Amino acid sequence: MGLMDNMKAKLGPARDKVSDLARQHGDKVQHGIDKAAKAVDERTKGKYSDKIQAGTGKAKGAMDRLAHKGGPEAPAGDPMPPTRPEGPPPAS
Repeated sequence: MGLMDNMKAKLGPARDKVSDLARQHGDKVQHGIDKAAKAVDERTKGKYSDKIQAGTGKAKGAMDRLAHKGGPEAPAGDPMPPTRPEGPPPAS
């Protein structure tokens, strides 16, 4: 097993935990991102508004990816939906 395989195996549970937390508290985190962006924009008197909005959008996109909002949704703890319909196999 290579170094990358070892790292992936050890970081898998942490990635799952972060994903679960992002799903549970994503709205609070996104509210915090908005609040921080507003505070920075006010302190810089709007000089960097475009850059702040771009960074905010990227941060929210990262949160969505962590929470797996881009893919098929499944409630926490439930297995992923089957990829093919249930029933007898197709006749050959």
